[in-house]
Amino acid sequence: MMTASKNLIEFMLITANPEIAKYAETNNVSRIFIDQETLGKQERQGHLNTHRASHTAEDIKNVAAVLTSAELMVRVNPLNPNSRTEIETAIECGCQRLMLPMFTCKSDVAKFLDFVGRRVPVSFLAETPQALVRLEDWLPLLKPGYDEVHIGLNDLSLGLGVRFLFEPLAARMIEIPSQVLNDSGVTWGFGGIAQVGKGELPSELVLGEHVRLGSERVILSRAFHKGVNDVAVLANDLGFAKEIGLIRSSEREWRQASEQALLENQRRLRALAFDIGAADAVRV
Repeated sequence: MMTASKNLIEFMLITANPEIAKYAETNNVSRIFIDQETLGKQERQGHLNTHRASHTAEDIKNVAAVLTSAELMVRVNPLNPNSRTEIETAIECGCQRLMLPMFTCKSDVAKFLDFVGRRVPVSFLAETPQALVRLEDWLPLLKPGYDEVHIGLNDLSLGLGVRFLFEPLAARMIEIPSQVLNDSGVTWGFGGIAQVGKGELPSELVLGEHVRLGSERVILSRAFHKGVNDVAVLANDLGFAKEIGLIRSSEREWRQASEQALLENQRRLRALAFDIGAADAVRV
């Protein structure tokens, strides 16, 4: 049986708008996510509807100035000749956590930690097949209760050559890594989540897997904010607070579910995810 976390899942929102960030903070979003990753992203994900804006140092400063409880995380580029400068700038501008994408091995993790020097915690975005396969090799470098791991499904699915981002989850490829992470004491999460009742794969099914596997972090998808920069639109037209409440209610229901119900949910998710992946393959 998997070790389900007793902690409620914490939500992350990608935005560089200070007003949106502040509003999200007051509505159960515990981490604001500034995204500076550009290197190689267009080439990998250009055909996908994923976030590809390049947030600036000024964006970091502006968002940092308004937050009082939510943590400010900055995703920098994969390791490159300018990594030291990117890290220094993000920290100087007020980031409270860094995220490293697209790493593959222990030496990448060690180098990044050396650059950061433990000044802020790091979330390591395990989104390459190599990083996931080598998890037990690089995980001991992390400090439990400080550093974290997030398993990225978009690039993981691309690296595996499958069409639908939830196919690795459906194939139970996160099963062993989740147990390793739970046993290590390192907090972790995976992927993103759509609104309740929305998305090709209903978010309720995905939430069941978060609970079953012990995940404690998830990124709120673009469906929650649709890229708007107006708090009134976010609050009134998009019903942000209500949608967050629905996600939380669904999560609490899963936390009361039996092991059998969680496993049945995994079977449902698996069948639907593979159907979606196969249908996408036929259309290409």
